[in-house]
Amino acid sequence: MGLSVLLFIWLRRLPGGPETAILGERGTPETRAAIRRNLGLDEPILVQYARFLRRMIRLDLGTSTGTKRAVTTEFVERFPGTVELTVMALVLAVGIGIPLGYLAARRRGQFLDHASVGGSLIGICIPVFFLAYVLKAIFAENLGWFPSSGRQDPTIGATRVTNFFVLDGIMTREWDAAADALWHLVLPGIALASIPLAIIVRITRASVLEVLNEDFVRTAEAKGLTERTVRRRHVLRNAMLPVATSIGLQAGLLLSGAVLTETVFAFSGIGAFVAESISQRDYPVLMGFIMIIAVVYVLVNLLVDLSYSVIDPRVRVR
Repeated sequence: MGLSVLLFIWLRRLPGGPETAILGERGTPETRAAIRRNLGLDEPILVQYARFLRRMIRLDLGTSTGTKRAVTTEFVERFPGTVELTVMALVLAVGIGIPLGYLAARRRGQFLDHASVGGSLIGICIPVFFLAYVLKAIFAENLGWFPSSGRQDPTIGATRVTNFFVLDGIMTREWDAAADALWHLVLPGIALASIPLAIIVRITRASVLEVLNEDFVRTAEAKGLTERTVRRRHVLRNAMLPVATSIGLQAGLLLSGAVLTETVFAFSGIGAFVAESISQRDYPVLMGFIMIIAVVYVLVNLLVDLSYSVIDPRVRVR
C-alpha cells in the first residue's frame, strides 16, 4: 500500500505525460485535454487512486497507451521470460557460489580462497551490460556457439502452452524446442548471474568461517565423525541462514527485471519493456508491472523467511 501511494504520486509528477507519448510534440491543447479526459487524468488524484485500487483488486490493470493491449496480457506474455532467465541465473549462482564459498572457507589462506575472493570482487565490479556484450561478442558472434538474441529460434514452430518456453517444450515433448530455449538462456543467464554469484560466494565463505569456529563443530570433529557428516549436518546447515536471505533478496531483484541483460540479448522479458514504458510515460504499464513485481518480491522473501525453520529448527516459533 505504501509503494502504491508513492508510485502513484511519483508517476503523476513525471514531466510530460501519456498524451505527449501518444501525440508527440505536435498535439494541440484540445487533443491533449481530450486524451487526459479519456484516461481520467483530469480528475482529482484521490479519485484516480481509488479507481486504481479497485482495478488492482479485480486484476484489471488497464490498457497500455503504447501497445493498445491489456496490461495483464503484456505481463502474462513477458513475465515468463524473466522468470526463466532469473531461474537460470540463480541456478548458476547458487550451484557454483555455495560450494565455492564453502571450499574457500575450508581452505582459508590458500590459493583457492584468494582466487574466490578476488574473483568475487571482479564479479561485483564488472558492469552487467559490459559482461553481456563481451559474452555476446565472443561466444555468439565470433565463435557462434550460442544464439545472440531472443528466447527461441522462431523457425522451430514450438507449441505455446504457458509461455515458459523450456517448460512448454517439456510438456509437449518437443525436446528440440526445450533444448533451443534452454540454449538461448545460457549467455544472458551467465551475465545476469555474475553479481549474485559473487555475493553468494562471499556470504557463504564468511558464514562458514564463523560456523567452523563454533564449539559444536570442533566437538563433532573430535568425536571422529566423517568430514561429509560434519559438513552436511553441522557446518552447512548452520551457515545457510544468511545465505538463504541473500538468495531471496537476489531472486527478488532479478525478478524485478534484468533491464540491461534483456536489452543486450533482445530478450522479451519485462525489464526492457518497463524501461521503454518509462520513456513513453505509459502509466498503466508502469503502475501494473511495478505493483505486481513488488508483490512477487514480497512473496519470494516470505518464502525465504519460512525456509528458516526448515534450515534451522531453532528459529521455529512455538
